[in-house]
Amino acid sequence: MSDDRLEALRDRLRELDRELVALIGRRKDLVIEIGEVKQALGRPVLDPPQEAKVVRRAAEFARELDVDVELTRDVMWRIIASSRDAQEGRTRWGPPAPPPTPTDED
Repeated sequence: MSDDRLEALRDRLRELDRELVALIGRRKDLVIEIGEVKQALGRPVLDPPQEAKVVRRAAEFARELDVDVELTRDVMWRIIASSRDAQEGRTRWGPPAPPPTPTDED
């Protein structure tokens, strides 16, 4: 083994990390759109049955791909929590809160 081999593996890992982050960003974009549709339909952001369904589906994918199921569940729950925050506009992912509008009473 050589330092070149180690650096080549690290380069591949960096590229996978970049792809993973890009996928998280793409998922965030879809989450924001879903939040807008929910709002238009008058539905709440919080949807525990749907969230559990997403985590179960990810766990199934993990089993199929021989990936750590518990790690996958943990990551998905964290992503879902962040997604919920984004849909509610509580994170930098979500749309910024509009500034207060002046009223005649001010």
